Amino acid sequence: MKLLKNLIKRTCIGLCALTVTIGTLSIDSKAAAYWPSNVSISSGAAIVMEAETGTVLYEKNADTAYYPASITKVMTALLSLENCDLDETVVFSEQAVYENEGDTSHIAREVGEEMTLENALYGMMLESANECAWALGEHVAGNMPAFIDMMNAKAKELGCTHTHFANPNGLPNKDHYVSARDMALIAREAYSIPKFREICSTTAYTLPADNKKEAYNLNNSHAMISKNKTSKYIYDYAIGGKTGYTDEAGNTLVTYAKKDGMTLICVVLNAKNPGHYEDTINLFDYCFANFTVYKVADNTSVSEIGGDSNPGMLSEQSNIIRINPDDIIVLPKAASFKDTTVQLTPAPKDSEAVAKAVYSYGDRVVGTANLIYESDGKVSYPFNNVDAEHGGSKLKYIRIDFKTVLLFILIMAVIAGIIYVIYMQSGKIFLYRHRKKEAKQGFIKKKTYKRRNSRTINRRRKKRRR
Repeated sequence: MKLLKNLIKRTCIGLCALTVTIGTLSIDSKAAAYWPSNVSISSGAAIVMEAETGTVLYEKNADTAYYPASITKVMTALLSLENCDLDETVVFSEQAVYENEGDTSHIAREVGEEMTLENALYGMMLESANECAWALGEHVAGNMPAFIDMMNAKAKELGCTHTHFANPNGLPNKDHYVSARDMALIAREAYSIPKFREICSTTAYTLPADNKKEAYNLNNSHAMISKNKTSKYIYDYAIGGKTGYTDEAGNTLVTYAKKDGMTLICVVLNAKNPGHYEDTINLFDYCFANFTVYKVADNTSVSEIGGDSNPGMLSEQSNIIRINPDDIIVLPKAASFKDTTVQLTPAPKDSEAVAKAVYSYGDRVVGTANLIYESDGKVSYPFNNVDAEHGGSKLKYIRIDFKTVLLFILIMAVIAGIIYVIYMQSGKIFLYRHRKKEAKQGFIKKKTYKRRNSRTINRRRKKRRR
């Protein structure tokens, strides 16, 4: 099976190299030109990105650099969760305590205080505690300069191009800035971690007593998910986020929301209170009203991804390869799945996929679908295509069950082996029978000769007596 999988993957890679762009259907130019954008905001910059596909639904000054303030802590949380275990002990240094409290957000930790990494994350994300962010950075990398290097390396890895970090908490620094697009990429990566989703969606949490402090109650400062300060901006579809504010940055906000199977990330920079909440709610409402998601596997087939220009190349393997059932694309509600074009590209070498289908709507990439080798052994293998009612073409085909084919081949091999053995032994069998027959005939002749010789002797004896 592994050999077959590798063969299929190499075939798909070859197909990708031969076909630069493969269209499922021709795209309507009028539909392709339409992308909902009739919404306005007051914030200096903003972006709305669909979390699974990375499709950008809305943007304003998305590549302009601004001070991020405390939404920086999304990156600090991301690196902490990627590199450490939740039960590790974080110790607060003098620098963590004395350089990050005072007039900044904090929860009054003490030098030498010990907390689990998990509890430090809750303190940082819910109450935006700057000393927790600093202590986490020191714990993850060993010292702050090393952690800053990790932050910038991670930003580069994620494709950020207008971002540079100088500290783990977002306190003002001329060398500390992000763009809305870059911050969305960071927020998207963090959201892929289940524990991050859990923490940033928590409205209240109690820190247990530790070696320095009694139990301490935390409340989420994000007004779209928590009523701690006000209920005016509660948003039914909001599922998490992080706030930020400094005089230099203004109000900044990262928010996650989910509705009708679509998860959106909204980043707002350089806003004036309460504009960061008002703009985020306005953008979410607009995007949920004007965009929808399509499951690729529900709207096309492997054979159709092959395209009319390549009949049979993928359709021959349409029951060996399947489309990942969870992969989606995002489109304006005024468009349809048929308005997209698809390009088949090689999958990464370390991927389980044999190829990747990249979907575009006009000049925008709106999602991808992985083509996966089917290894559950329950499918049958057509020589041409799948049933038309299951999304395949109407070409006639022969469907053969793979297990049956293998069993038939095995039986035929056994029969052929038996015939071969019989053939090889047949000469000896014939020779044995021939010799046996000759020996039998010789014995009869000898016996007959003896009888005849005996009669002759008797006759001679009788003549002598006479």
